[in-house]
Amino acid sequence: MKLGIIGLPNVGKSTLFNALTGGHAPASNYPFCTIDQNVGVAIVPDERLKKLGEILRPPKLTPTHIDFVDIAGLVKGASHGEGLGNQFLSHIRNVDAIVHVVRCFEDQNVAHVDATINPLRDIEVVETELMLADLEMVERRLSKMQKLSRAGTAEAEKEGELLGRIKETLEGGKAAQSLSLKQSDLEHITDTPLLTIKPQLYVANIDEQAITDGNDYSRAVAEHAAAVHSEVVNVSSKLESELTDLSPEEAKEFLLSYSVTESSLAKVIKVGYRLLDLITFYTIAGENEVRAWTLSRGQKAPTAAGKVHSDMEKGFIKAEVIKFEDLEKYGSEHAAREHGHWAVEGKDYVVQDGDVLTVKFHTG
Repeated sequence: MKLGIIGLPNVGKSTLFNALTGGHAPASNYPFCTIDQNVGVAIVPDERLKKLGEILRPPKLTPTHIDFVDIAGLVKGASHGEGLGNQFLSHIRNVDAIVHVVRCFEDQNVAHVDATINPLRDIEVVETELMLADLEMVERRLSKMQKLSRAGTAEAEKEGELLGRIKETLEGGKAAQSLSLKQSDLEHITDTPLLTIKPQLYVANIDEQAITDGNDYSRAVAEHAAAVHSEVVNVSSKLESELTDLSPEEAKEFLLSYSVTESSLAKVIKVGYRLLDLITFYTIAGENEVRAWTLSRGQKAPTAAGKVHSDMEKGFIKAEVIKFEDLEKYGSEHAAREHGHWAVEGKDYVVQDGDVLTVKFHTG
């Protein structure tokens, strides 16, 4: 999973990126401090993996991860190249979901590109630019499809019909995602990588004093998120940035001093999983390693095997499956098997969240 962090300049994107990934992206008090995109890897917090480590005691536990992309600030006119907007927008097309950071804090030492704090105005500026960029792309593609459809191509007719609906939606000031297109529809428009079709999570960047209850700014963002059927996470980037040099125990204690029980990384990842409908499954490599993997919900066992190695997907024979809950209940792999909580599944098995898989496959 790759999440792109977007927003206006000086809203805390790079500070959040560094807190999430332990990175060192520039985070200064002036617009366009970030020019090139920064990519970082964030480890997914996973209590089940820790428990599997306690049960199976392997020498190595390997968590799954998420890639975050810190994308430079967008400004009004970005869709027409303002502030290097075309370059920045192209970076967004390559991510799976969008994390939209909105400034919800007052600080005279951090300049705002529009001088005042107004989260809803800021959201409108950014999302208007995304819609305008999509509209331009849809119009170009639609012109091509209309020519092909006149030649009687059924696929072109279907794509043209969908693009027409999307164009009308964008012109009405709504994101393409508001159409709630089915997967079969999306397959017809794969050559049109839309920005506003991507799932979006809002991050209300607030000051540390408001971290538990939020403030008027963050509540306005929450109302907007609800209206567009999205979600919002309140985060204090400044607070999170202070955790990067602390041990896990020190970080936990530090957060508790602000009555915070969960890091922003954990909150953002949980919502990201829901937005993209992802699950986690696990593999056991003999006695040496237990590893977590990320998979889209509804995918089958051979696809999961392919996450481990392409040869395992090609030569897939079967998967031995034990549920995490059964391993936790019975305390060992052997005991779970003894109580009948073990199954052999074939190519049509749909992997479930928390499955522990041992894949059997042909080699060569």
